[in-house]
Amino acid sequence: MTNNSPVGAPAFSFSGLRLFFQLLRVAAGFVCAVLTFGFFLAWGYFGKIGPDTDPVEIAALVSTGAFAASAIGGMAFFPALVAIGVAEVLRLKGMLMHVGVAGMLAFAIWTVGHSMTADVGLRPGTTVVLAGGFMAGFIYWMIAGRLSGCWIVNPPTQERPES
Repeated sequence: MTNNSPVGAPAFSFSGLRLFFQLLRVAAGFVCAVLTFGFFLAWGYFGKIGPDTDPVEIAALVSTGAFAASAIGGMAFFPALVAIGVAEVLRLKGMLMHVGVAGMLAFAIWTVGHSMTADVGLRPGTTVVLAGGFMAGFIYWMIAGRLSGCWIVNPPTQERPES
C-alpha cells in the first residue's frame, strides 16, 4: 500500500475494531450519563430517601428520574454529539474536560428560554443541575471519555538513513 501524503505529513489511519468498540462505549457512556443526571435531578428536587420512606415515593422518584433522563437525553443529544466528536478526534482524555463540558452543557440547557429580565440571579435549582451535569460528565469519562481517540493509530515512523 502506498502513502500518497506529502513528504513529512503523517498519514491518518485507524483501527476499525477499536472504532467499533469505542462507539459502543460512547453510546453506553452517554446513556449512563443521562440516566445519572436524570436520577440525580429527581433526587435533588424530591429530597432524601430513608428506610422509613413510602415505597410509592421511591417509585415516583425512580419513574421521575427515568422520564427526566429521556427528556434530557433528547435535548442534550446533538450538543453532546458535537462535544464527543471533538474529544474523539482530538484525543481529549482529561477528566476535568469531560466534567466541565457536561456541566456547561447542563447549565446551557437549563438557562435556555429563561427570561433574564424577569429577575436577577440564577434560576432556583441551578446548583442541582450543575452538580448533576458534573456527575454525568464523570460517569461518561469513566466509561468512554478516558479512552477518547483510542481508535486512531499512529503510522510507524520511517527513519531516513543518514548518508
